[in-house]
Amino acid sequence: MKPIICVPMGDPAGIGPEIVAASINDASVEKNAIVVVVGNEGVLRRAAELMKVSPAFNILSGDAAKLRDEVKENALNLVNIDNIDINTLEYGVISAKCGQASFEYIEKAVELSNAGVVDAMATTAINKESLKAAKVPFIGHTEILGSLTGTKDPLTMFQVHSLRVFFLTRHLSLIDACKAVKKERVLDYIRRCTASLKQLGLENPSMVVAGLNPHSGEHGLFGREEVDEIEPAIEAAKAEGYRVSGPNPADSVFHFALKGAWDAVLSLYHDQGHIATKMVDFERTISLTLGMPFLRTSVDHGTAFDIAGKGKASAVSMIEAIRLASEYAGNFRKNR
Repeated sequence: MKPIICVPMGDPAGIGPEIVAASINDASVEKNAIVVVVGNEGVLRRAAELMKVSPAFNILSGDAAKLRDEVKENALNLVNIDNIDINTLEYGVISAKCGQASFEYIEKAVELSNAGVVDAMATTAINKESLKAAKVPFIGHTEILGSLTGTKDPLTMFQVHSLRVFFLTRHLSLIDACKAVKKERVLDYIRRCTASLKQLGLENPSMVVAGLNPHSGEHGLFGREEVDEIEPAIEAAKAEGYRVSGPNPADSVFHFALKGAWDAVLSLYHDQGHIATKMVDFERTISLTLGMPFLRTSVDHGTAFDIAGKGKASAVSMIEAIRLASEYAGNFRKNR
């Protein structure tokens, strides 16, 4: 059987339902995966109409024990959660009901993933302000998934084409992210990122750590973080047998990694790695959450409230997230 990829629908008021509906019958999705969507039937049927597609709906019971017997290939296999009234849904609007609904889709998707009846999860966009309006006590997917799986500090990795980028920090202010660049944290991430690369099927992965300061600090001329924190972490990792180098200046390290110099880069803060990957190919930059009991990939764009409900959304990123999840699913399950 092809790998089963579970897709929580995302915020009903955003473009998530549209790109999910549009992705189901894409040739690469049909070839590589069976997709199980957790969402709302009414919202998805309207999304399909907006996108001018006609996926075959196959409604599932939602019982994990029955799922593998109920799914069909080349269909929109749906675990329907009746938490949205399609007649009152307003596209492009922050709302507590949509924030709560998107959280409930993720909860059910985690339940199926933890039960081992799906092979990976691929998520679409949720809205942070709608989550807040619903009093959901998490800032985003990674934090939700970490809590629901009991994972203290999930790893985030972006992949675009052959470039893989891990993040030492995520949603921190720049000043707080700089303060977080400490030897023990960098060393811990080198260990954990290497372990995650092996889970994905890379047998003897190599990593490079990006510099924090211009020109990696020029031996302390433009900042001490490289000298005091990053270099000692790299040397300690090397002594433990890890294939790691750096710190390499951030203005060139991503270019050389894309060309194949290393298997992955450790970016030190949010925008450093986001800008580098999205400039390569915005739509095909996919986020992976690692270090959890299951693999999760995700589109790396938002709910796009400005075009939601207009049938204009591109499904390229959703298709790529499903494709990458199916590509890595087998190795991840084997090596976890």
